[in-house]
Order: sequence, then structure tokens, then C-alpha cells
Amino acid sequence: MIAIVETYGSMLISALGKTLLLTLLSLFFAMIIGMIVALFNVSSNKPLNILGMIYVDAVRGIPLIVLAYFIYFGIPAGIKLMGIEGFRLSALEAGTIALSMNCGAYMAEIFRAGIESVDIGQMEASRSLGLTYSQSMQYVILPQAIVTMIPSIINQFIITLKDTSILSVIGFPELTNTGKTISGNTFKSLETWAIIGFMYMVVIITLSKVAKYIEKRINSVK
Repeated sequence: MIAIVETYGSMLISALGKTLLLTLLSLFFAMIIGMIVALFNVSSNKPLNILGMIYVDAVRGIPLIVLAYFIYFGIPAGIKLMGIEGFRLSALEAGTIALSMNCGAYMAEIFRAGIESVDIGQMEASRSLGLTYSQSMQYVILPQAIVTMIPSIINQFIITLKDTSILSVIGFPELTNTGKTISGNTFKSLETWAIIGFMYMVVIITLSKVAKYIEKRINSVK
């Protein structure tokens, strides 16, 4: 095991960095998608409600690995059928899109629940003071909702971090894919996957402790 760390340590650290990069990029775009879809879902506009519901149900109903294959292989093939040659997505681009779409559907439900957890009287009071619906949502509802959503957002970050391992199927050099390479080169599967598992465990436990700490701070303020 020590020999693997000495020989492939830099590769493992690089893979961990790429895993975290993919996770952060995906979470960033997922939060934007989730907020937009959540606002659709809490809107009084029926067509927007339907669009939001379709997105959440459709994306959550598709396994992430299928979504990744569709984006990485399917979309370029479809564009080629349209007569456009040379279009190709990198593994990072396809992985970010797939994870963002998948995570965005779950983030939408987190945001929706957070918004709905704010007493409806808050909206009525702000509207009575002359604020528009969008102003009330921006300055009154969302600031209160986001505080309650932070632990759930961190938990979703953890889930997304673990989901990056699925993207080894499209060749993105994250930790799991790197583990396959090292295992194939050294023929030491037990030691290799023990190291990979330990690296995931350290990061995920750290994030879990952060989530619990923040949740305790929020509850103490309340």
C-alpha cells in the first residue's frame, strides 16, 4: 500500500482535485437550475408549475449513468445526424452537465421546501408594504429560506461528490477511474481500492461534520 502511495500519490491527489472540481462546478450550476425550477414550482403560474414538475420528475426518473451516456455519446451523435460534424463534449463538460441536471432536480426540491417553510404571513406582510412578488421573494422569503436550507445543500454536495464516481464510465479521470488505472497497472486491487475508499471517506466525513456544525449553529440561533 505504501508503494502505491509513493508511486501514484501525485496521480491520486490530482484525481481528488478533479473530483472536487467536478463536484463544485456541478453544484454551482445545480443551484442555479434548482432555484429557477423551485421558483417555477412555487409560482401561481400553472404553466410554470407544470414545467417545473416535468423537469423534476423526468430528471429524477433517469439513472445518472444513463443521463451521462446520453449527454456524452447521444447528443454528439444527434448533432451529427443534423449534418454538423466535429461536435464533441469533453468528459468534464459532459460530466458537469449530467451532474448539474441530476443534482439540480434534487436542489429544486430542497429550495421549494425551504421557501414553503417560511410562514406565508411573511409574503403577505411584505406585499402589504408595497413590495412586488419578486421583491418580496428576493428580500424577505429567500434570505430566511436559505438559512434553513444550508445543511441540506451540504448534504446534497456530499451526494454529488459520491455520484462523480459514476462518471468514470465516460472516462473522466476522477478518483474511481484513477483507481481502475492504478489497479490495472499494479494488480493490487485490495490496496488500491482501500486507498480510494479512504480518500473518499476523509472528504465525506469532513463535509458531514461541517454540515452538522452548521445545523447546530442555525438551531442555536433560532
